[in-house]
Amino acid sequence: MTEFEKMRNQEFYDFSNEEGMRSIERANRLCAKLQTMTLGDADYRSVMEDLIPNFPATAAINPPFHCDHGHGIRIGEGVFVNYNATMLDGGLITIGARTKIGPNCQLVTPNHPVDYLERRKPIERCLPITIGEDCWLGAGVIVCPGVTIGDRSVIGAGSVVVKDIPADSMAVGNPARVIKNLSNSY
Repeated sequence: MTEFEKMRNQEFYDFSNEEGMRSIERANRLCAKLQTMTLGDADYRSVMEDLIPNFPATAAINPPFHCDHGHGIRIGEGVFVNYNATMLDGGLITIGARTKIGPNCQLVTPNHPVDYLERRKPIERCLPITIGEDCWLGAGVIVCPGVTIGDRSVIGAGSVVVKDIPADSMAVGNPARVIKNLSNSY
């Protein structure tokens, strides 16, 4: 198995591998192009489609935008991501249809070893992030490796999500905790 395959399979891998570095360089070039664009620019859509496979025509990510690879991101129909999002997609990041993500949010899949001697090596393990349909992440939310946020959930601004959030929940804080069941709200 290649280091890149290990990365996608949630195994520890050497993040300095050549294939991974080429992928990051490609994404860096495309993200750099986006930094000077707006949603209305003629080239915006083609750059997004080059960066993120199957990027829906109904989705939008406001530049500036940063990611490691781009091809590890799955975006649903009608998704809106506001300014200055960072998506470190060594692990797969899936964002369900009609989800809204506020400015300055971070979706981070890499997880380094806890042992300091192991952490000196160029290794990490990437755990997927899944955000359901019709969710809303307020400004400045951080979603940590391996987290799933259920459909229709709301994450309050500035929250740090370190564990799964069930569907129809409102969660806030650092670490984020569920404070309200939203299924009674509709």
